[in-house]
Amino acid sequence: MKIDDPTEAEKLVADIIRDAEDFQDPLDGLVERTKSHPGAAFVPEVLERLAELKRDDRAAFEALRAQLKGAGCRVTGLDEAMAEESGEAGGRSPSQADILLELAQTAELFHAPDGTGFADLDINGHRETWPIRSKGFRRWLARRYFESTGGAPSSEALQSALHVIEAKANFDAPERFVHVRVGGLDGRLYLDLSDEKWRAVEIDASGWRVIENPPVRFRRPSGMQSLPAPVPGGSIASLRSFLNIQSDTNFVLAVTWVLACLRNRGPYPVMVLSGEQGSAKSTFSAIVRALVDPNTAPLRALPREDRDLFIAATNAHVLAFDNVSGLAPWISDTFCRLATGGGFAVRQLYTDQDEVLFDAARPVILNGIEDIVARPDLADRAIFLTLEPISEERRRPEAELWAAFEVERPAILGALLDAVVEGLKHLPHTRLERLPRMADFALWATACETALWSADTFLAAYSGNRDEVVESVIDADPIAAAICTVMSRRTVWTQTATELLGALAEVADERAVNLKTWPASPRAFAGRLRRAATFLRKMKIEIEFEREGRARTRIIRITNTANHSAPESRGTGPSAPSASSAPTLKISSAHVYAGSDLRTVANGADDPTDANDVDNARTVRTTIPKNNSETTTNGADATSRLESMSGEGQPQQWRARI
Repeated sequence: MKIDDPTEAEKLVADIIRDAEDFQDPLDGLVERTKSHPGAAFVPEVLERLAELKRDDRAAFEALRAQLKGAGCRVTGLDEAMAEESGEAGGRSPSQADILLELAQTAELFHAPDGTGFADLDINGHRETWPIRSKGFRRWLARRYFESTGGAPSSEALQSALHVIEAKANFDAPERFVHVRVGGLDGRLYLDLSDEKWRAVEIDASGWRVIENPPVRFRRPSGMQSLPAPVPGGSIASLRSFLNIQSDTNFVLAVTWVLACLRNRGPYPVMVLSGEQGSAKSTFSAIVRALVDPNTAPLRALPREDRDLFIAATNAHVLAFDNVSGLAPWISDTFCRLATGGGFAVRQLYTDQDEVLFDAARPVILNGIEDIVARPDLADRAIFLTLEPISEERRRPEAELWAAFEVERPAILGALLDAVVEGLKHLPHTRLERLPRMADFALWATACETALWSADTFLAAYSGNRDEVVESVIDADPIAAAICTVMSRRTVWTQTATELLGALAEVADERAVNLKTWPASPRAFAGRLRRAATFLRKMKIEIEFEREGRARTRIIRITNTANHSAPESRGTGPSAPSASSAPTLKISSAHVYAGSDLRTVANGADDPTDANDVDNARTVRTTIPKNNSETTTNGADATSRLESMSGEGQPQQWRARI
């Protein structure tokens, strides 16, 4: 329209200005109107204006939306109405959960063998691995949402998104192993440095190197500290000045234990430190752990239940327990499983049927003033080091010691890695004439040792340490000690568990018999014998569990192979009586025949009813074999106590139960 008259043009402009002044924003007073009329926000012009606000200023829109929700508006329906008004596909705008799911697409998802979901995140050019349910992943997702929308997601939306992300990780993503501190893949070992760049040390038979984005995945539990980047050219001798070790043998064992920790699988021997106050047991433990798995809480008290120990083993590679006064049987057995590898299963909280499983091995350090390991099964898996007291002239301030250690730690770590390279190179060809209980550990230590000292140094130190352990553990066990005392004067001792327990009670010290550790039943006594059998065998004492006689009565046969001139048989003539017998027990050596192999068979203890069998208990029989092929057990009471005939030339044919 063309207006030639200037007066008309001015009038038109004035009308436009007047109409603009009369225009009111549909959003003004919308919250107050909604309180009295919940449908006020669904007017077309209001919906159009809300859509514009959401597009131009998302933060202001979210604030107004929250106010409308508080005023009684059904915001879900409002979102759908806005989507319809603006013509968006799907009929509604994306929810907060939808936005979170879209943002999570940048993460690479996978799951561990136990079903735990993980996400690989690209943070400042390096890869970080976080469990989907961890605080780290939640914070990353919330930050991405804030960067995208300028607002904060609700807890409900975040939980909903995490459920979906975890399901996608389990069903739509690959399975990968996730390690703590030490991992392995395709013959290579990887040591997590736990630094800000998530670097790791890659070790193979050709050498070691620090790399970024290692092919294995590591997770970072709370409390894990970083390792320094190792440097080549170091010497393991530098470590000795920080450890209170006087003998070369103990130093070899300590270094070998650290080398075992640098492997991704066990078995790992338990390091047991003992010594009086002021022998630097705690400092020794902390320094050794700092070489492999430093932590903000390096030393801890013993856990009170399996669940606590399970949590500690899940979140650390090395476990160190300080000032241990003694080990209950349950925790001693648990440490055995941790040393050689075993499973833990605990019920998941807030569930009735789900379990949390842990199947791995972990290096363990125990220190205490007393001899804290008394059970043979744990002692057979341990390395024992006794620390000497430190004189006042040799004592160093702790701050000075740790400052000097931090200077030397990169070079010491490099020297340890050099030994690991040597171990990976020689392990496939390493053989030992005799394999000890911790066979894989002994093979690994032998493969590594030529990088540090001459061949066979470790095996000599380890064998001597095990021999010393045998004597100390037997001395700590009143049953084993009493058997050693009795069998030092005889060759063979055959009785039921009930009779043996009563006989040992007469020999043992009265205070030992009155202790709670003394077995109260034949069954408990048989179990104690089985535990002590390994170490007693090293003292040349064999223990066999057998059944004899027509009644198949359970008996225990104890043989001193050091005094045993010929192996036992059941088809030849009787041997000569032992040189001496125990007069207080009225028991002498049993029949000994050639031809039967000595063995340990894990059968049960004698039946408790045997002790009440009065008829059998009072019978005395002779068993004279008709020929060499007839066994002495035919027609005999196999549970009888043995009496020696007087006179060297007379055969021993009496078996009796007193």
